[in-house]
Amino acid sequence: MNFNFPARRERIARALGLTNEVLLIGAGHLLPKPEISDAHLPFIAHQEYYYLTGHADAIGGILAFDAALGEWTSFVAETTEMDRVWEGREQLPGEFLAAFPAWFAARRDRPVIMLGDPIAGIPADEARTHAVRELYKHARRPKEPGEVLLMQRGAAATAAGYAAIQPLLRPGVSERSLQIELETAYFRAGAQTTGYDTIVGIGAQSAVFHGSPSPARVAKDGDFILIDSGAQIDRYVTDVTRTYAIGRISPFQRDLYQAVLGAQQRACDLCRPGMEWKALHFSTAADLMCSLAAMGVVRGDPHALVEQDVHTLFYPHGLGHMVGLGVRDASGLEPGRNFDPRPSLRSLRMDLILRENYIVTVEPGLYFIPAILSDPGRRARHRNAVNWTLVDQHLHIGGVRIEDNILVTAGEPVNLTEAIPKQSV
Repeated sequence: MNFNFPARRERIARALGLTNEVLLIGAGHLLPKPEISDAHLPFIAHQEYYYLTGHADAIGGILAFDAALGEWTSFVAETTEMDRVWEGREQLPGEFLAAFPAWFAARRDRPVIMLGDPIAGIPADEARTHAVRELYKHARRPKEPGEVLLMQRGAAATAAGYAAIQPLLRPGVSERSLQIELETAYFRAGAQTTGYDTIVGIGAQSAVFHGSPSPARVAKDGDFILIDSGAQIDRYVTDVTRTYAIGRISPFQRDLYQAVLGAQQRACDLCRPGMEWKALHFSTAADLMCSLAAMGVVRGDPHALVEQDVHTLFYPHGLGHMVGLGVRDASGLEPGRNFDPRPSLRSLRMDLILRENYIVTVEPGLYFIPAILSDPGRRARHRNAVNWTLVDQHLHIGGVRIEDNILVTAGEPVNLTEAIPKQSV
């Protein structure tokens, strides 16, 4: 990773607008494994710390900013002989942590803002910390050119994984075998790990949003296979979903797939500067309802159905989120906005105005989820808007989701994951 971290810290300092405060950003500490041993879970430096230092292994590290002086100081652990022998750890640049107490004591009477992992024994101004965290998050949203390059590398590694599994998409393949081949290809293409736990769902399991791949679930003719997975390089994550049809699927399944594909492609094309994400979410929901009405699943005007929350029966999540330094990187609210309390938006990950150099996921879906569609209360509330007889005939099919990573530019949106194949059904 080749970023100009001093310039980045200077930019962030301007965005935060601090005057006399002390800003502390903790990297975090090792966590022991939940067993009787001296082993630890893999260390992951807090995102807010890592963004300004690039130090992935700074266990216990503290990045401090004296707003009155406009000076940043990085405090890092002193590497011991045991660290070098057992971990091969090298000394990070910066002041040793032993110098931090004296540095902070000289500024103890000033307001403290605490980002990253909290530092034990140091109280912070909670209200001011929350406000500064939101400013920091907003300043990180536009991606720098180097970040875009990393995302492109991650997308290429992810594309290699999806290409590797194409010959396996046939009856008899298991969820677990797809995961193994997918992730192996990521690593061969340069990924260091996956961006999140790979999701593979066959048949009815394709409607389970965070299902874990199982060797026991095997595809048969007429099944959907939903795969939600992506590579990670230098903490930057690709987040992609594809749904594939195995063998001969029904005309109803084919229409369902085309409904999601069309809505997804139209939403991707609308990811331009000035677009309100919440408005795009609702327009995509109406798009999906229009297709379900044509299929005979729902009845009524698509926009009215969305106003009545009928869409949440089949599309219960949000349109997508920001992605980059982690999944859902810097998602949240536009500055000055409050969370929209409508139940239909409880899974919408962001309420933002799209801007140039934002990278977002666009991932609409339609699902037949028994836990939702078999609920008596929902059936009574929407008895006239839904063809429940038709729904019951398809409760076993699972669902369809299609997701790409879109870079917002001054012109046409750029689909970073366009090379990952989608199926024509």
